[in-house]
Amino acid sequence: MSPYPNALSRRAIAMLKAVGDGRAELRCSCEPDLRVDGLPCCDQSTAHDLARAGLIRAVGKPTPGQWAPAELTDAGHRALGGGFPAAA
Repeated sequence: MSPYPNALSRRAIAMLKAVGDGRAELRCSCEPDLRVDGLPCCDQSTAHDLARAGLIRAVGKPTPGQWAPAELTDAGHRALGGGFPAAA
């Protein structure tokens, strides 16, 4: 367990990197689902957490249920740049 309460797991960091590399899409909904390289992400709970934390978002204004490219927010860029510690 990490001593940092807001630490990101290695999986969350990998998901952020995929979004940053332009390899991910979000389905617009109250709990957005994530696809990476066209495949459903294995950890939708973490995807929901990243969206809720304001680290990722859909590009544009997709209608509910529609898939859209995902992008990092400014906070997401900071998280990848070392703004959040990695969990053990």
